Order: sequence, then C-alpha cells, then structure tokens
Amino acid sequence: MTTDEKLINVVLRFQRNEITEYHIYSRLAKSVRRVDNSVVLAKIAKDELAHYKFFRKISSQDVTPYHLKVFFYYWLARIFGLTFSIKLLERGEVSAQAAYGRLEKDLPEIRRVIHDEEDHEHELIAMIQEDRLEYVGSIVLGLNDALVELTGTLAGLTFALQNSRLIAVVGLITGIAASLSMASSEYLSSKSEGDSQNALKSAIYTGIAYILTVIMLVVPYFFITNYFFSLGLTLTIAILIILVFNFYLAVAKDLNFARRFAEMVAISLGVALISFGIGFIVRQTLGVDV
Repeated sequence: MTTDEKLINVVLRFQRNEITEYHIYSRLAKSVRRVDNSVVLAKIAKDELAHYKFFRKISSQDVTPYHLKVFFYYWLARIFGLTFSIKLLERGEVSAQAAYGRLEKDLPEIRRVIHDEEDHEHELIAMIQEDRLEYVGSIVLGLNDALVELTGTLAGLTFALQNSRLIAVVGLITGIAASLSMASSEYLSSKSEGDSQNALKSAIYTGIAYILTVIMLVVPYFFITNYFFSLGLTLTIAILIILVFNFYLAVAKDLNFARRFAEMVAISLGVALISFGIGFIVRQTLGVDV
C-alpha cells in the first residue's frame, strides 16, 4: 500500500467519525425541549458536517455513518442526559485528535479541525444546561444518605432479626420514612437560604434518589431467604450504585472518579460493619429471638 493510499484510508476513517457525530448531534438537536440547548447542538452538528466536507475533498468519496453508534449515543443522551453522553462521546475522540495531529505534516489545513475539536466544541458543550446537573447536589445528598443509612440499618437488622422478610419490611418502612424526612429537610434548607423557587425541585430530586436507592438495597431480602447472603448482595449492589453514579459524575462534572469512589465505598462499608456489630451486641444483650 502506497503512502497516498494509507493517507486516504486514515482520512476515510476520520470522515466517517465526523459524519457519525453530525448525525448524533443533529438528532439530539431535534429532540431536546430547551431551545438554547437545541441551538448549541445544531451548531456542533454544523461544525461536524464542515469537518466531514473537509475530509471529503481529500478522499473524493462519500461514506456512511456508524448507525449503531448514532443509535447508542442518542438513547444514552435521552436516558442519562445530554452532558454525560456528549462528554463521554468526546472522551472517545481524544485518540482521534492525537491522530489528527500526526497528519499535520501531510495536511497542514487540518489544524483548523483540531482547533474546533479541542476548543470551540468544548466551549459549546459547556453552554448546555440540564436540570439534573443543576440539582446534582440534591441527588448526591439523597443517594449518599440512603447508601450510608440503609446499608448500616440492613446490616444491623440482619444480625438482630435474622429473618429476611422481616428485615425487608422493616428496612423498606425505615427507608421510605427516611426519604420523606430527607426530602422535607432539603426543602426547608433550600427555602431558608432564599432559594424558594428551586426548593421544591431540590426536595423532589433528593427524595427520588433516596427512595430508588432504598428499593434497590432492600430487594434481595424479599427474594432470598438466606439473610447473610442477602446482606452480601445488598452490599454488592451498594458498591455498584456508587461505581455507576461516580462514573456518571466523573464524566459529566469532570471530577476525580477514583478518589470519590473509594471515599463513598469506605464510608458505606464502614458504617455497615459498625451497624452489624451493634446488631450482634443488641441480639446478645437483649436476647432478641425472632
């Protein structure tokens, strides 16, 4: 294969990536409700199409997008939000930007494409506004409190009661009551700070995050009779929730994943261990036998 043929093959790969991203951003621009977000997405799509046309002049060929990739990122954005899916997509383009740099010697004009990828699009992405990111503090509050409180409660109840169905019922009632209490506290806290307009939304995000976490942690006790196995599964679910949520935050908010993940796991498992010990002491001291 000649050097020119190799160059054309590389250009065609870049060209296909650009037309794929054009279709992703175009579909998202048409699907979002907020006009300002739609305008930003349409502008990014326009840039991607311009990049595609730049590479097409070199290759003199048309290419089709990666349809599966368009489908995946479109629905990822619909489910997990624009910022998360777009930043995840852009993370995947880091290697492409490095490859663009290696082509500068043969294609000096590619510097404009690199500039767009590194600077202009990042500035545009930062302009996207989403409720779920604006209220991420409330979500963290509900999620973190539920993880710490429920893993501790379920661990203590496991040794104290030693009855899966009873543990599940008590844990669920405790969790629902705690979620309502936490949501109410968040509402009053936000309102006292003069943020009356967003106080209700903050409370709703906190309450929903809390109660969904409670349900996921309690579920094993409803279906598994071995309460120690249920506890192990609950702790595993807690770690998975922490893993997924911190990955989401790390991508969407550009935070340190490893440090936050280790911190939350240590707190949740530490509280569970202490509570398990308390449950053992209570059972032995009070002679509880269910």
